[in-house]
Amino acid sequence: MTNTTTATRLPVPRGSSARAVTFGVCATSDPRIDAASRERCVNIVEMVASVVAGAVKMPDGSPVRVVYSTVLIDGEKQADLVARQFKDAGVDAIVLAPDTWAFPQLTLVSLLSHFPADLPVNITCGNSGPKPGVVYAHAVNGALAQMGRLAALNVGTWPDTGAKPRMTDATAEALIDWCYAALTFAGLKGRRVVVFGHDSMGMETALSHIIPTRRIFGLEIARLDMKLLRDMLEKGAYDKKELAALRAWIDKLVGKRLELKGEDDSKRFEQSLAMYLIVRDLMEDLNAVGGGFMSQLEWGSDPRGLPLPVADAMESLFNSTFDHRGEKPALPYATEADMQGLLTMLFMTWLSGGNPPLFMDFRKVWEPWEIEALAKKLKISITGKELWAKRGFVDGDNSGSASFNWAGKPGAKDETLMKGVSMPLADPGYFPGGGNSVTFMTPGGIEGIAARMAFCHDTGRFGLVWDEACTTEMPAALAQAVANTSTPTWPHTFVVPRYATMAEYKQYAPANHFHMTWNLKPARLEHWMDMTDVLSICPWVERPAWIAGVDRPRPLVHLLRGK
Repeated sequence: MTNTTTATRLPVPRGSSARAVTFGVCATSDPRIDAASRERCVNIVEMVASVVAGAVKMPDGSPVRVVYSTVLIDGEKQADLVARQFKDAGVDAIVLAPDTWAFPQLTLVSLLSHFPADLPVNITCGNSGPKPGVVYAHAVNGALAQMGRLAALNVGTWPDTGAKPRMTDATAEALIDWCYAALTFAGLKGRRVVVFGHDSMGMETALSHIIPTRRIFGLEIARLDMKLLRDMLEKGAYDKKELAALRAWIDKLVGKRLELKGEDDSKRFEQSLAMYLIVRDLMEDLNAVGGGFMSQLEWGSDPRGLPLPVADAMESLFNSTFDHRGEKPALPYATEADMQGLLTMLFMTWLSGGNPPLFMDFRKVWEPWEIEALAKKLKISITGKELWAKRGFVDGDNSGSASFNWAGKPGAKDETLMKGVSMPLADPGYFPGGGNSVTFMTPGGIEGIAARMAFCHDTGRFGLVWDEACTTEMPAALAQAVANTSTPTWPHTFVVPRYATMAEYKQYAPANHFHMTWNLKPARLEHWMDMTDVLSICPWVERPAWIAGVDRPRPLVHLLRGK
């Protein structure tokens, strides 16, 4: 038998970087609906697609891709047609925008049969009365929930009549929050992080759970030995001119706040800057979205070997949105190869649209009575109404991974931020390899989410301990006294959780590190946890189970499952 079919050779792509996440927007309808209403349905699809395209961006600031179909899904034939359109376009998440009644099994259920069971699905509709798309939305969401299929239902508002209605800002905001969760869920599948070394100092809370991470998040962990970095340093495997430019940039912006006692200190500091260039290039070569570096004990602390300079400057540069070349995306990077910390920062950076993460020790927890006693000892008068005095706070400090962005308020210019940064010599007792730490005081009033990932062997699930939080600041003398109780030469960010008491916070910290990202909304985090089945751990007595306008509505499928 002669086979006349020929295979198609694919062209070699010019680049290997991942593409932007693609959202597909469509609508269902009923073949009995009048022409004017059908035209209105198509206009609503265009409206929804425009909202997503105009507001949702990848973490590096590039736009997501949004495609939409003007084919109204009346039944199975149209469902198959739109599915083919969306598959050809590489759609990663679907937004359905119904405005009329339709038939669930013939429409969205049939459409989704073409896609993986975990493809993110959103149903956004107006609370319409004339030809009730909202009735269909409830019907199809209920059908999906009974099938065990997750969907986010966004019953919003747009005018019941008119050919070209416009959704309200609140409706758009709820849709955009979901889109960022879908972007994070879909956009990180098939991506990788690069971690040098193993679990630092045998820290169980930082273990790389490779198989669960791959299975749950679709994320690969590329593991490299620290010897490779040492060898590349010895070989000078970096651009010497760029190293000089990076050092000149630090000298200009940090100046005398870079502590160097001699030429040997200067050489060690330049080694730490060279580490940034080497690791940056390795991560770019591997298309990595984040990383981590073990450091302790073998790299810089074990006197049985040849201790090398600390990686603090390198880690701070990765987590910042700028370096000597100008603006750049924050690339979440974990000190001590803390994989759980890296995951926390990575997901929250993507959910926030690229905001810089902060890596901190969960250091000293100051209850109100304790900070009041210190203030009294220093003869600093307080009213007791100050946020830090009323609720207490955590002194978050860890020199490694301290993003320079957190030396000031969001939006501050690079030069302004660096004015608050100092780089003292690292503690020779802990770090005989030398090098320089990074330190600053974070200003108060920065709001976001403080959180920490954890893994449970018994259930095979990840969980996230989280709370809304803000930074606080206190009189300079009191702030310095607080810093002196831990490590004064490291950065200090005074974090106040919104709902957790200090007694609860001390009890439920799942690790010695925690993390914060500014301008991250709970709804985005919750939608993402729905998609990944990450357990939301928010055991604060003062926090209601659901806060209107803050939390996303709980998915119906969770309620049917008894969650």
